[in-house]
Amino acid sequence: MAGAVWGLVLGLGLACIWWSFWPRAEGVRARPHRRRVDHLADEIVLAGVRGLGPWTFIGSAVALALLALLLVLAVTGVWTVSLCFAVMALWAPFAVVRSRARRRRTRLRDVWPDAVDHVQSAVRAGLALPEALVQLGERGPEELRPQFVEFTHDYRATGRFSESLDRLKDRLSDPVADRLVEALRIARDVGGTDLGKVLRALTAFLREDARARAELEARQSWTVNAARLAMAAPWAVLLLLASRGSTLDAYSTPAGALVLAVGAAVTVLAYQLMVRLGRLPEEQRVLR
Repeated sequence: MAGAVWGLVLGLGLACIWWSFWPRAEGVRARPHRRRVDHLADEIVLAGVRGLGPWTFIGSAVALALLALLLVLAVTGVWTVSLCFAVMALWAPFAVVRSRARRRRTRLRDVWPDAVDHVQSAVRAGLALPEALVQLGERGPEELRPQFVEFTHDYRATGRFSESLDRLKDRLSDPVADRLVEALRIARDVGGTDLGKVLRALTAFLREDARARAELEARQSWTVNAARLAMAAPWAVLLLLASRGSTLDAYSTPAGALVLAVGAAVTVLAYQLMVRLGRLPEEQRVLR
């Protein structure tokens, strides 16, 4: 009996040793749904929507979809058509927020080099790092002044530089802001003489990236616009047909529902394919 117990313990020990050679990466990475929620929260901040979290935004979109479903159903009396427009109403808030966030990200891409230059000049002039950021709220680019004014209020109210930087990162929700903030945090905590070199290298990279992206986006913008027009045209025709109830009777049959389902699937698939092929990849926040 004792030999069996010792054999079991030895087997379990060998199994644990073998298992240690295959670490699980899932414990380190963020969950996919959590990454999507964080990305939505960043887009809401970039879109300028204040006081609205990601889950509240999702709930509002669902409520809008239900309202559209009831309104279209009251007008047309056809469930299949009503469901199609309810799905569009559900998708519309996300599309609006994503579009506004993309436009503001483009504007920020143009002004970040000037902001980093302001910080670099302030540091070279001998100002402390908190004061260098405070100056951005007064003399920095117009697009970034509100966030740095709020940083000024936070820092002067609490005196905690690190916590004020964390709030600044949340307000900006931008990868460039993350890199600038972390560089300033490291320089504040451990010191060093390389901050000027880091800021100069960051400025040069941002200007080159903005120049290259502007040229590429100007060339491929027609592709994205054509995709949007091709996606919206069939459903605009369906919306016009909704004013004539007799025309929509065909869509209340199983064959009509199948036509709408196939059309919706093809529309979404073709739009996503064209947009993914034509849109440039966005930089992700890795220093959140």
